[in-house]
Amino acid sequence: MTMCRRVRRDAVAEGAGPPGARVRRARRAGIAAGAVLVAGLAVATPSSGHVIAIDVGHSIASQGAISARGVAEFEFNRALALVVEQTLAAAGYRPFLIGADGRTEDLVSRPRRAGEARAGLFVSVHHDSAKARFQRDWIHDGRPRKYLDDRFRGFSIFVSRNNVQWPLALRCASAIGARMIAGGFRASRYHADPVLGSGREFADEANGVHFYDNLAVLRHAPMPALLFEAGVIVNRDEELALGRAETRAGIARALGEGMGDCGFRT
Repeated sequence: MTMCRRVRRDAVAEGAGPPGARVRRARRAGIAAGAVLVAGLAVATPSSGHVIAIDVGHSIASQGAISARGVAEFEFNRALALVVEQTLAAAGYRPFLIGADGRTEDLVSRPRRAGEARAGLFVSVHHDSAKARFQRDWIHDGRPRKYLDDRFRGFSIFVSRNNVQWPLALRCASAIGARMIAGGFRASRYHADPVLGSGREFADEANGVHFYDNLAVLRHAPMPALLFEAGVIVNRDEELALGRAETRAGIARALGEGMGDCGFRT
């Protein structure tokens, strides 16, 4: 953790990441920090990494956050999860999709289904928001909506120390975060702030990974599990970016590459 924290803040690349030596150095620094953290953990070797459980966060009945333009988080989650599924399958993995029909409301059943499928890794796909008191009013298509300013943007990854294989989950979260940054995405920081967020402890600050020990889908998983927040859909600019096919493809690619980096080989 000490070495991770020494990585310069400019290791988090903005937006699509303009070309240049500074960005290349930042990307290398992020991956290097992840490698340092991974090397320092005593972790198990993945035993069935070719099966990856992709959990679509939320459901039709419980749709999650509402974007700045009024789209339910569940719709964003499902659209991204389907791209991740296709990307992993093309790379030779066997993705196992959970909750795509929008009818899975029991959180504990999600990791249980992944266990029944003998998945080696569980990834719950989400999109982010923030506290209601920081949301501002605006009008979109003639209807009142809420949005967040640029203090609230970027991806976040969460792991639980109550997960039976949390060191391996952290290893994969760090590898995925490093690949996200290398792909030009930025990690959010507000979850660690006690005012803007909830004071979530960093597990790997350089690569956007936090501890969230009591998340049900993580602590009940019999395999390493992580929750992936792709970005903040209540941020108006980030909502538009997250809805683009090329953004989803880049995120899916980073997820697949990160899984390979942490030992889940096809």
